[in-house]
Amino acid sequence: MEYKSENKICQNCEQDFIIEPDDFAFYEKMKVPAPTWCPECRMQRRLLFRNERFLYKRKSDFSGKEIFSMRPQEADIKVYENDVWYSDKWNPMDYGQEYDFSKSFFEQLLDLYRKVPIFALSTLYGVNSDYSNNYTGAQNCYLIFNSDYAEDCMYSVGIDNCKRCINNARIDKSENCANNFFVNSSFQIFFSIECVNSMNLWFCRDCVGCNDCVGCVGLRNKKYGIFNQQYSKEEYRAELEKLNFGSNKFIKDFSKKVYGLWIKTPVKYMRGFKNSNVSGEYINNSKNSHNVYAVFNVENMKYCNNMQTAKDCYDYSTWGAGAEMMYECTMCGIGANNIKFCIECWSEVMNLEYCLYCQSSSDLFGCVGLRSKQYCILNKQYTKEEYEALVPKIKKQMEEMPYKDAQGIEYRYGEFFPPVFSNIFYNHSFAYEYFPITKDEAKEKGYLWKEDNKRGYAFTIKSTDLPDDIKETPNSIVNEIISCEEWESSPDEAMHHNCTEVFRILPAELEFYKHFSLPVPRKCPNSRYYDLIKWRNPMKFYHRKCMKEGCNNEFETSYAPDRPEIVYCEACYNNEVA
Repeated sequence: MEYKSENKICQNCEQDFIIEPDDFAFYEKMKVPAPTWCPECRMQRRLLFRNERFLYKRKSDFSGKEIFSMRPQEADIKVYENDVWYSDKWNPMDYGQEYDFSKSFFEQLLDLYRKVPIFALSTLYGVNSDYSNNYTGAQNCYLIFNSDYAEDCMYSVGIDNCKRCINNARIDKSENCANNFFVNSSFQIFFSIECVNSMNLWFCRDCVGCNDCVGCVGLRNKKYGIFNQQYSKEEYRAELEKLNFGSNKFIKDFSKKVYGLWIKTPVKYMRGFKNSNVSGEYINNSKNSHNVYAVFNVENMKYCNNMQTAKDCYDYSTWGAGAEMMYECTMCGIGANNIKFCIECWSEVMNLEYCLYCQSSSDLFGCVGLRSKQYCILNKQYTKEEYEALVPKIKKQMEEMPYKDAQGIEYRYGEFFPPVFSNIFYNHSFAYEYFPITKDEAKEKGYLWKEDNKRGYAFTIKSTDLPDDIKETPNSIVNEIISCEEWESSPDEAMHHNCTEVFRILPAELEFYKHFSLPVPRKCPNSRYYDLIKWRNPMKFYHRKCMKEGCNNEFETSYAPDRPEIVYCEACYNNEVA
């Protein structure tokens, strides 16, 4: 069948968007209608359901004990501690209900969702990593999130296959690294971004195959460089001795000089390597994928973000791990196949639609919290024949009796979950990082919001009174409660960053700083995280031309036209910079 492009008006933002012929072919393959929301609104809606970095104390709805959970007490759902949720002490099938054709589908599913308990934390194979979430295989980790197979790591987000790393975001296959963003396959990298296959770097950007460099940008297979100036090994070591990276004041002054160099050096329109026929940002080892963001080892993808190892998917956010044929899903993965409109369903799930927190199951429609089940609707068991006869009738009824939210937006078959299903504060959700809005705007949309109340925690030492140099920092610092520097200097900005106002230094953390001669941090972990992601480009793309004089190449880039960077196409960047 031959398809043609169509212009649509987004049901949510009322802006125009285009559905391409390849899009229609995918929707036909997945047997879903074309979307009524634009790609950006669809992404924001999915990210609203992702709490990546926040933990809450709340009561278990099973035991009444106080537990840590990714869902706050204010959420209108039940939460069990993980060991209970995965046990035979309860049965999610007990909540099964007959489908009622006099009510809308989402109305019935929401009623079920509020009854069936969900697990407190999204974790697998953890050892001594109780204060972390959204991980697989974490060992001896503290406050790490969205990570796979991290060991002895702290205060990091999006770290995979890493050891002994602190204060990082988006790093992979790396060891002994601190204060970095988007680093891959590297060793002993500090205060750097977008570096690959490198070691012993300080304050470097976009360096590949480099070692023993300071303040460099855009180098390939170089060593002994300072501010892109070549030194001999002996000269480099002599110059390095003059740089006191153990001093907080020196770090601040030096970083200003480095950032001045970075902004004057041309950047490539897209960050990534080993790709073929891709568009988007932060893409590695991928092919035939477009409008994608922070994806690795993917194929035939579109409108997807934050995942590794997946193929043949549209509008899919977070995870991967061998997923195929996914549409409008978030936090689903580990061998998931043919999954539509689902939240946090994983481990070899197949043929699921409109399911939440289901595991190791297949052929489910509108179910919550099921494990190792098949042919269920609203947690009620059916035969194969009954299931296959009833599901088409429900889809038809969803068309004829759509759910309407408080804003009057209609949800028929083919739409992702309405925001009322999200039990996450908007300002604690992944959506807030990429689509920040005010409290009033959130309330108008019907989103939950965590009030910005000052916590009023007592501190024992102000960050401004900490010793400047790590050499002068006593071991007793681990007994102090430190005020956050950002809270002291910019309380409004600190609130925007969900600042905790105070923080502590752990003994293992202090040992790391002393070993690598790094000053102890002056900011709480949340404020540190925002310092790292200030280098992260947005999930928004613009059509631009190469800024190299004489070049007419055009491309899609996440660098907005009003940004100060000099943006080159790949050919010009490789010729002049790399």
